Parts: sequence; structure tokens; C-alpha cells
Amino acid sequence: MKKPVSLQVGRLGMLTLPVCTCVYTGSARKHIEARIARHLRRKKTLRWHIDYLLVHPDIEVLEVLQFTAPECEVNQSVTGTVALKGFGSSDCTAGCVSHLKVLTDSP
Repeated sequence: MKKPVSLQVGRLGMLTLPVCTCVYTGSARKHIEARIARHLRRKKTLRWHIDYLLVHPDIEVLEVLQFTAPECEVNQSVTGTVALKGFGSSDCTAGCVSHLKVLTDSP
């Protein structure tokens, strides 16, 4: 985040973040490159929780990494604080509170 951000994330409610670095873990069963390209576009239909965050002008994607491990396993290995309960994890069966975590207070 280049500066503090507050935004409505669908039915989840308000997401308020300070200037920080966050990690989001997500998955796609097919066509992962196309999914990533879609998420990185600024203009798109807001379909997934991450879309609400990534269209914000003060959000900058620093890096995209691909893993072979399941998204919940990767998410649970990331130390950080939960940014918004349920973010990206509404269909999670592994007990993840959120798939968006705040790592630092400043980039």
C-alpha cells in the first residue's frame, strides 16, 4: 500500500489497511497464467475478494509467485496478521481465517 487504504469488499465489509506489505494466497485449478493476468488488470468485473483490493489506485503488486503446494498450506506458512476475516477464504476447508495477511507496517 502506498498510503492507508479503506474499501468495501463485497459483503465482507470494510477493509482498512495501513501503509504495509501484504501477502495474498489464491489458487486456480486451470489456466493460472490467465487468472493472474486478469487479477493484475485494473479494469475488470469485481468477482473475487482480491479484485476489490487490486483495482484500488494505491495498491501496487510487488511480486507474484507460483507454488505447487495447495493454497491453504502456503497461506498457513505465511506469518502475519489477518487483514480481514474471510478475505479469499470463504470456500476454505482447511481452517484459514483469511488468505490476506499483513506482513509489515511499511513497505
